[in-house]
Amino acid sequence: VVLQAVFNLLIPDHAADAFSPPRPGPAGGGDALLERLLGGLGRWDAEHFLFIAERGYLLEHNCAFLPLFPLGLRALCALLPCPVPLRPRSRLLLAAALLNAGLSALAAAALLGLGRAVLRRPRQAFLAALLFSLSPAGVFMAAAYSESTFAALAFSAMWQLERGHSWLGGLLFALASGARANGVLNAGFFLYSRGRRFALQLQAGPAPPGRLPSLGRQVLSLAFSAALACAGVVLPFALFQYYAYVRFCGPGTGLAQAVPEPLLQLARDKGYRVAGVGGDKPPWCSQRFPVVYSYIQDAYWNVGFLRYFELRQIPNFLLALPVTLLGSWAAWTYVSTDPRHCLTLGLERRKSEERGKARDGFCGPAAFVYVVHATALLVFGFFCMHVQVLTRFLGCSSPVLYWFAAHLLQEHEPLLRSTGTDNPTSGKPLPGKSPSPCGKGTSDNPVVRLLLNWRSMTPLSKSILGFFLGYWLLGLILHCNFLPWT
Repeated sequence: VVLQAVFNLLIPDHAADAFSPPRPGPAGGGDALLERLLGGLGRWDAEHFLFIAERGYLLEHNCAFLPLFPLGLRALCALLPCPVPLRPRSRLLLAAALLNAGLSALAAAALLGLGRAVLRRPRQAFLAALLFSLSPAGVFMAAAYSESTFAALAFSAMWQLERGHSWLGGLLFALASGARANGVLNAGFFLYSRGRRFALQLQAGPAPPGRLPSLGRQVLSLAFSAALACAGVVLPFALFQYYAYVRFCGPGTGLAQAVPEPLLQLARDKGYRVAGVGGDKPPWCSQRFPVVYSYIQDAYWNVGFLRYFELRQIPNFLLALPVTLLGSWAAWTYVSTDPRHCLTLGLERRKSEERGKARDGFCGPAAFVYVVHATALLVFGFFCMHVQVLTRFLGCSSPVLYWFAAHLLQEHEPLLRSTGTDNPTSGKPLPGKSPSPCGKGTSDNPVVRLLLNWRSMTPLSKSILGFFLGYWLLGLILHCNFLPWT
């Protein structure tokens, strides 16, 4: 937050062709101060979220941004004390900074708990949580975007599902699908969890003839509960599509009379469709399944299969190259470590699991569904989306980016080897360890330890930390001044 304020002060804003609604009313001293301190957090898509939180879904293309985060902003804004008069946007910007600070911390804590449950290596889980705190998508975790909301909900839901709390996990997954559209894919975690449990039960031994009717009822019960869970996850997204249909496809309600004239003029100039204004219905209203989200992605931003594969987009593909390589490497490493486990979709009972000696760490069987999820997101994002958003798309949706980076650092970086259970070593003193008044050295934080010994690190470790820290810093410099970024 401090760095974005500094960069926003030192670097003039780029005149970007981005959504910029008019701000009626004079700005007071408090507004000017907040804009100077937090203005960098309100760039690009953040303008949409702040506008929705202030005025609702007045413009059609705002419906690409789901309502949970704007609702959270509006609720927190109503609770914040206001000793000086501020414009609504200033109050919402302050609420966004506070809300995302808390949610990103919750996301890191949830990732730590999830990592301990799946990886069963506490130090690797801790290192992954630290890397999340320096995420290459870090600027979007702080800005008025829904990334922190989604990461906190999705990682918490995955953690609760690992702990066997299916209903709580389902509720959190459902809330996540009200924050970002890709949240509907999280229904796959329920399907896999129920299917794997049933497959392992079948392998426990042949069922006697008398148990066959019971087995049939069990299959029906499993199918019903899985369908119910998936419907619950998808429900918030579906309800919002219905809300958009009623708002933009129904008869005009005279809502435009309450819209300021500068905003109506902006809509006329840019070709934005305003809710409640008479005229032809949008094309998506006549579809058999009217989904405004996919229509906006297609009509306003030209999102679709291979549409971004143009020579002029090469810089954006280069921007997405590090996360693409890291995600592809993670998938290849997992598959090559245990091909049979992947070919059987993790549904085969292994002798090592029966003896309680299953492999732990990133390449363990428990991480299979997360690797599949991350790979599916990577493939979809690379071929069907604006490719430069891959970094934040994966960074807030999948733990694999952080788990695999932590795995590589622990496996290949001698500076991280210690006498703990995760990575045994020869017991030599660790570089960078210095005594402190509390009796703990800097080596308690492995990222700090590596940064203090940068010259001694392996090239692989430098590449990984360079990617995380470089994108973390570049995001603050570029995004906060309306310059193109991920």
